[in-house]
Amino acid sequence: MKRILVTGARGYLASLARLYNTGTYEFLCISHTDVDFRDPAGVEDFFRAADFDVCLHMAADATTAHCEQDPEGTHRVNTESAIAIARACRNRGRRVVFISTEQCFNASPGEAPFSEEDEQASTTRYGQQKMEADAWIRENVEDYLILRFSWMFGLGMPGVHPSPNILTNVMRVLRTGEPAGFRVHERRNMTYAQRFAGQLPQILELPSGAYHFASQNGRTTYETARLVAERLGCPETEVDRLILPDEVTYADAPRDFRLASDKIRAAGIELGTFEEDLDLCLRDFGLL
Repeated sequence: MKRILVTGARGYLASLARLYNTGTYEFLCISHTDVDFRDPAGVEDFFRAADFDVCLHMAADATTAHCEQDPEGTHRVNTESAIAIARACRNRGRRVVFISTEQCFNASPGEAPFSEEDEQASTTRYGQQKMEADAWIRENVEDYLILRFSWMFGLGMPGVHPSPNILTNVMRVLRTGEPAGFRVHERRNMTYAQRFAGQLPQILELPSGAYHFASQNGRTTYETARLVAERLGCPETEVDRLILPDEVTYADAPRDFRLASDKIRAAGIELGTFEEDLDLCLRDFGLL
């Protein structure tokens, strides 16, 4: 049985991947309690000695505010340690799978959706840190996968705790009855997390390269939130009252960092539209 070393093993996507693939792989789960990702040299030493066939590197400090407040510390975590892991994998002949982000394109020139070959540019330190590691791996490693994720969504399961996402955010608004604003000047893909977990075996066998993992979405974040509320059975008058348009954020420079998924779909990985993913998720959890 192939042994998969997973960093950030307690995170949402890593937990979901392990749950869906129990019995398919032997997972070696690594978190910050096992190795200090703020210490790239120590990280590289750890990975030189660890016993694994594939490294699924999902650990990161993805809190945008923290990356802005502590650029040096988060650079060690998000960039230097990622490069150290990739270098150790390369030197040992092990495949590394690096999880990157749509944030690499939040200031890119040209028109979305962006392909894997389009120019990257980011206004956030988090995006810039991921871009740097992403570029190093592409230039220096032969056996690798880079998966640039869109905003992933889903609900909790035993032992699996979702990060805040469009579905949980809207459900919180409907549950509390407290209105919330959703961005009018932002367009991004949103993808059902089970698309990743359920296809992990096929994903790990993809040819080396960078791939965009994103179900397609033509709506603004505000329009998407309205759709979620409607799918959950919220009356239109309540949707109008609770799901408010945030017309201030990014008004001066609207953001559209949607990713094209043609390459990974051509390789046999199933992705759809946000509407399809939302309905699939709601059916899976008995809400539709």
